[in-house]
Amino acid sequence: MLRWVRQQLGFDPPHQSDTRTIYIANRFPQHGHYVPQKFADNRIISSKYTVWNFVPKNLFEQFRRVANFYFLIIFLVQLMIDTPTSPITSGLPLFFVITVTAIKQGYEDWLRHKADNEVNGAPVYVVRSGGLVKTRSKNIRVGDIVRVAKDETFPVDLVLLSSDRVDGSCHVTTASLDGETNLKTHVAVPETAVLQSVANLDKLVAVIECQQPEADLYRFVGRITISQQTEEIVRPLGPESLLLRGARLKNTKEIFGVAVYTGMETKMALNYKSKSQKRSAVEKSMNSFLIIYLIILLFEAILSTILKYAWQAEEKWDEPWYNGKTEHERNSSKILRFISDFLAFLVLYNFIIPISLYVTVEMQKFLGSFFIGWDLDLYHEETNQRAQVNTSDLNEELGQVEYVFTDKTGTLTENEMQFRECSINGIKYQEVNGKLTPEGFSEDSPDGNRHSLMKEEELFLKAVCLCHTVQINADQTDGADGPWHANGIAAPLEYYASSPDEKALVEAASRVGVVFTGTSGDSMEIKSLGKPERYKLLHVLEFDPNRRRMSVIVESPSGEKLLFTKGAESSILPRSKSGEIDKTRIHVDEFALKGLRTLCVAYRRFTPEEYQEVGKRLHEARTALQQREERLADVFNFIERDLELLGATGVEDKLQEKVQETIEALRLAGIKVWVLTGDKHETAVSVSLSCGHFHRTMNILELVQHKSDSTCAEQLRQLAKRIKEDHVIQHGLVVDGTSLSLALREHEKLFMDVCKNCSAVLCCRMAPLQKAKVVRLLKTSPEKPITLAIGDGANDVSMIQEAHVGIGIMGKEGRQAVRNSDYAIARFKFLSKLLFVHGHFYYIRIATLVQYFFYKNVCFITPQFLYQFFCLFSQQTLYDSVYLTLYNICFTSLPVLIYSLFEQHVHPHVLQSKPVLYRDISKNAHLGFKPFLYWTILGFFHAFVFFYGSYLLMGEDTSLLGNGQILKPNRQMMFGNWTFGTLVFTVMVITVTMKMALETHFWTWINHFVTWGSIVFYFIFSLFYGGIIWPFLHTQDMYFVFVQLLSSGSAWFAIILIVVACLFLDVVKKVLYRHLQPTSTEKAQMYSNRVALSDEFIALQPLSRARNQLSKISLLRQVQVSTAWTPCAASQLGKQQAHLLEECWSE
Repeated sequence: MLRWVRQQLGFDPPHQSDTRTIYIANRFPQHGHYVPQKFADNRIISSKYTVWNFVPKNLFEQFRRVANFYFLIIFLVQLMIDTPTSPITSGLPLFFVITVTAIKQGYEDWLRHKADNEVNGAPVYVVRSGGLVKTRSKNIRVGDIVRVAKDETFPVDLVLLSSDRVDGSCHVTTASLDGETNLKTHVAVPETAVLQSVANLDKLVAVIECQQPEADLYRFVGRITISQQTEEIVRPLGPESLLLRGARLKNTKEIFGVAVYTGMETKMALNYKSKSQKRSAVEKSMNSFLIIYLIILLFEAILSTILKYAWQAEEKWDEPWYNGKTEHERNSSKILRFISDFLAFLVLYNFIIPISLYVTVEMQKFLGSFFIGWDLDLYHEETNQRAQVNTSDLNEELGQVEYVFTDKTGTLTENEMQFRECSINGIKYQEVNGKLTPEGFSEDSPDGNRHSLMKEEELFLKAVCLCHTVQINADQTDGADGPWHANGIAAPLEYYASSPDEKALVEAASRVGVVFTGTSGDSMEIKSLGKPERYKLLHVLEFDPNRRRMSVIVESPSGEKLLFTKGAESSILPRSKSGEIDKTRIHVDEFALKGLRTLCVAYRRFTPEEYQEVGKRLHEARTALQQREERLADVFNFIERDLELLGATGVEDKLQEKVQETIEALRLAGIKVWVLTGDKHETAVSVSLSCGHFHRTMNILELVQHKSDSTCAEQLRQLAKRIKEDHVIQHGLVVDGTSLSLALREHEKLFMDVCKNCSAVLCCRMAPLQKAKVVRLLKTSPEKPITLAIGDGANDVSMIQEAHVGIGIMGKEGRQAVRNSDYAIARFKFLSKLLFVHGHFYYIRIATLVQYFFYKNVCFITPQFLYQFFCLFSQQTLYDSVYLTLYNICFTSLPVLIYSLFEQHVHPHVLQSKPVLYRDISKNAHLGFKPFLYWTILGFFHAFVFFYGSYLLMGEDTSLLGNGQILKPNRQMMFGNWTFGTLVFTVMVITVTMKMALETHFWTWINHFVTWGSIVFYFIFSLFYGGIIWPFLHTQDMYFVFVQLLSSGSAWFAIILIVVACLFLDVVKKVLYRHLQPTSTEKAQMYSNRVALSDEFIALQPLSRARNQLSKISLLRQVQVSTAWTPCAASQLGKQQAHLLEECWSE
């Protein structure tokens, strides 16, 4: 805190310059004017509060809410002036609401602290004092030398010093950062690469100068100065030297690196969007409604004050004989009296603003969120993971989603490539039990059961085994003396590849007889049917997105020079002059239609003269100082021509289970799906096609590889024109990160118009912050749609935090996404149940809860306003202060809370099987102006019926006289106004509780208990409260009032008649609308009701079938009883119930 204050005041600036100087192992200079720089510690913080700021920060956030702030003002007014009601009536509910909310939010933040502590407390090894010291991740300082072992995650951003390899190289995967699963090679500078022991590293004297932290994952500029004896050696440092936090070490036993960026200054953390308080659309609607009710309140208070002074204009009413003014009151200022009276009326009517609404909503969200974790349908048995709720504030937002932004790698896919088919010399093959089998032949067929490979097949497999960047696990031997399969092939090796496709192809080749066994110097070694062969690697023609292919030139064991090349069919087939080109093209199209990722394989033989020319041109291009890239491209094109086509491969990027069905269901629900990935263009498009995000009939538009504003704008205009001309056809848009940056810079509106007219959008080569920008772009568009982002890696955190709802996938890429998400699920397929069932229920429940609260408070306070016309606006309260306090806390709170936890207006199975029902609740349909107006008018109507019905029915009662006298033999007591107020209050409690019962579709024993129990509790409480003289009460106006009221037969008649009169119109309206203008949800309800198997339904069945039905119904009722109290937790039994219902209906 002190450091922060010093920084704010300018005494302790966090960074002195644009660069930072890091002394390795923190060996600071012993002489000179050295001022040490201050760096962040290595703690990762995702929590909102600390012990010190929890109370002030939480109170500030709570009093930003209109209702809380309003009740605070009312409470202060009651303390300062003489008001009709006690300050306790406002202060107690306010304290209760603030306390419950603070406990709930504190608990959720404690869970975030717990997750942070788990990460910050992870064990790490640091070189200190000549040895390896075990410490916690949070204790790493900038300058520490850290040891990381194989398959461990880097705890900080490190500059690589050395590895277990002589050349100082290591391999890492950054899938959790940028979504790419390929291995990346990083190298240390030669002077530190040789320091492979702790003792040698401890003697290292070196200084690193590098740029200050920035979010760009692919940029790092620095230099290292190494002191060796009397000289200093300076080496440049670039991205190839930097190991990023969150990345994982692969295929390397261990590395040593020096920490340069720590904690919240690491590139991973800088790509997190700053955590902000997410507020749901329902909460915003609540605040809008509160403002409207505040206006109504002010209007009633001002009108009452004006009418009071208008009435008191007559002298006889200004100071009646029974209420004389004091001398101080006669001499006080009229303006002050007016303000005082206005504030008094404000306090009298203040209960029209329902403070208990917020605490009920908080409790509903908190308790309701447990159903997600208990849902067996969201439990993944293989990984033993259940759904997780990190924040319950957004439950209802799950029912309002309009756009889903999803990552690809690990979210839609399992991140596992599998070889499926290949085409060799015009013949299609499949792998069957480790053998290549021609299509149409089984393993038992004569041609399908072969123990040898034909010449074309062997050459094709050799091309696959030689043209790649695959590496073998350093822990494994070459398999020469290892176990052997029956067909003479070595046991499988563990491969690492720069491309998952390459890994799948090399593994498939090894299974069918040609095994890549590793590299030795400049040689590549393979085994063909157990026979070792060594090929000398002469040149590698690297893959680039323009050529869309890669090649290798090798020398065979016989001395022949061969070129093997593989790539996209569009880049290989036009360059092939021989081979089965037409047949292969047909096969490639067939593979693509199956959603397979395709590659074509070809080769070329060089004569000695041709190879000499090739070598000469390659050397000239690679040593050129000017236009090196263009020259290399020309040489590559010269080499990769006149090819002989060998065949093609079909590899499947294994999708997660039911991804295609989930995306289709989202589309039927009216939700648009955007895929945002850091992966390559071709890979992303292929997966989009295979998962159903793009349809084969869809017109795919591309906005890729643009490097200037003008070309990007022109392409956007052409795309917009094309969409307008082909408006009947569905369009899909592909855009890459570079083009997206240009489009968002100057042409944001045009880009958004194109996107909104596309059925599906795919963004590839996206940096983490670009993902967040795309989400923000949609989020802040004029329509203000509700967005959901889902991902599994650290590269998805910014997107998850930016969206209205963020969902983390519990995948293989660490827990960063899960920790920073609002909800976490194990698989993408669970998204449909989360939105269509839980989201639907949560929204319907909370929408009804909010509207009902405003309705019952209008019913509550409007009679108070009407009563002022009968008491000369003297601010006399109609209800006793105890009833005022307990109305929202006790008498009417539980039925609506239980409704908001258990209501299921449609069976969950129906909701999930009919995604179109999700459209009925989209765009906040149940909290719009029309429903709000209906509930408000209904509240005023019921309030008028309560008040005037009681007045008209009881005003002439001989036992309850209007002047308050109850006439009985030997007894005469005065409690007229309290009797009338209690009658109104009794009718009101019964009516609003019955209204809640009318809204309930899913009845459990708990619903029955709290609904009828609330009414019974009111009667029992009133009898005890008014039937006993309580010594701790100053006044007891209600003594014997309730007993006397219930002793009157006409009072009972009035209660029953008024309640029926209020609810009769509601019932008629529901019946007429349901049968004349039913919504799709109401149709689904009627279908569910028909399938509910009434006795009449069974009576229509033949006797033999009826017996079968009855046995099913007995099981059905058992299921209903056992699942009544936890509908979501027993979802598996719910499915059994739905299945029985459908089975009975079909019969």
